[in-house]
Amino acid sequence: MNSPGLRLVFAGTPEFSVPCLEACRASGAEVVAVYTQPDRPAGRGRKLTPSPVKQAALVAGMTVEQPESLKSIEARQTLAAYRPDLLVVVAYGLILPRKVLATPRLGCWNVHASLLPRWRGAAPIQRAILAGDRESGVDLMLMEAGLDTGPVLLERRTPIARDDTGGSLHDRLSMLGAEVLAEGLRRTLAGETLAATPQPEEGILYAHKLDKAEAKLDFTRAAPELERQVRAFDPWPVAEGVIAGEPVRIWAAQAIELDHHAAPGEVIAAGRDGIELACRQGALRITALQRAGGKRIGALDYLNARPELRQPR
Repeated sequence: MNSPGLRLVFAGTPEFSVPCLEACRASGAEVVAVYTQPDRPAGRGRKLTPSPVKQAALVAGMTVEQPESLKSIEARQTLAAYRPDLLVVVAYGLILPRKVLATPRLGCWNVHASLLPRWRGAAPIQRAILAGDRESGVDLMLMEAGLDTGPVLLERRTPIARDDTGGSLHDRLSMLGAEVLAEGLRRTLAGETLAATPQPEEGILYAHKLDKAEAKLDFTRAAPELERQVRAFDPWPVAEGVIAGEPVRIWAAQAIELDHHAAPGEVIAAGRDGIELACRQGALRITALQRAGGKRIGALDYLNARPELRQPR
């Protein structure tokens, strides 16, 4: 039997959340309000800039709310006045108090970019790449008070390719999130109650927020670890290293198996294929990089500016 309708409030902030907002709009549910974080300074001019979710919501003519917090009585009353049946949360960035979680009739759903309970927390996409995981995915979860601890309603999986970056995996999981959310809404609107599967007690890992200090490459580590660091931190915060005394940002690199006796970070070879820096184990071949104040360039362009580095292996 079909549901008579679904009043839905959506809460999200970054670009990752936008496909899920569109899935809500296309579902047939009534999106009565969109919650997103307050406008923040961005760009060189530090001009106040609306979030990607706010921009998409305004284009679609939806009502937007931007509270600094949901902890106040006023904020909770505003939410309750929308009489939501369901609150859908996708990378919103604000903590939802217990009283907020209890407001919608059907509770609160969260689209999370990992296969829970692995990588609960703020940076699951990058942490999965850093750890060398072979698979990731998205979980549609019923929210509870703990950090990403709620039971899982639906799941989509995707392999992590050898050349996946933080950006490419982000974009794929964003679309998978919209797919899994669309399925959940379709089935709920059709009158189905989704089965909630508790998360396993084993395998819990926390994906702590990224810190810019993590971007610095340590060449006393093995080359495959550094390659994963470069991939995970594209497009932010971007890996940083030193090539023959010059600090650079490293956008693309591959680990290569190589026996050598060079000091960590030393240039072993530099030519058309890239710039190879010695690691504790193997070498890191850099193929795209950025000088201070410059733009992203290929290794060959960099060597044209620093011809003294050219050397065959």
